[in-house]
Amino acid sequence: MKRLARLLAYLALVALLGLLVASLYAPREQMPLPPPPPLTGEIDRIVIEKAARRMQLFQNDKVVRTYRIALGFTPVGDKVRQGDGKTPEGEFIIDRRNDRSAFHLSVGINYPKEDDLKRAAAGGYSAGGDIFIHGQPNAIGDGFKLRGDWTNGCIAVTNREMREIWEVTPIGTPVEIRP
Repeated sequence: MKRLARLLAYLALVALLGLLVASLYAPREQMPLPPPPPLTGEIDRIVIEKAARRMQLFQNDKVVRTYRIALGFTPVGDKVRQGDGKTPEGEFIIDRRNDRSAFHLSVGINYPKEDDLKRAAAGGYSAGGDIFIHGQPNAIGDGFKLRGDWTNGCIAVTNREMREIWEVTPIGTPVEIRP
């Protein structure tokens, strides 16, 4: 009888320790974070880090927004030719804005540059073009976000994020796209 009582006490202790350990690793319900304060004024530059799938907006050399991004469907490496699914790397500027984009709103970067065009001409192929920072496809609606890298070489964010970017990004804004 004493052995049975000890065994039951031991099992109860093991169960209690198991519950304690499980509670330490269980996902906790988190309160949603409040939205960041609205951006005011214009941004100074945009930095995109392809490997981190991150885009940051800067004002006065300070990061004011960070976004998770989707890239071209073959994201590793620099864009070389039309259809390669790569997002270009290097220094660019915002050179156009499109409020009638098939991808919510969009701001274009000045790719291809002269060197890209010369390389493509020498190789006998097209360097591609129409690289934009844009929202989600209009066909899927405002509340959805496609997963993974799905663009043809553009940088994609949510529609809400794209509206925010649209409001503070003038033509001429420098854009650095890092590997």
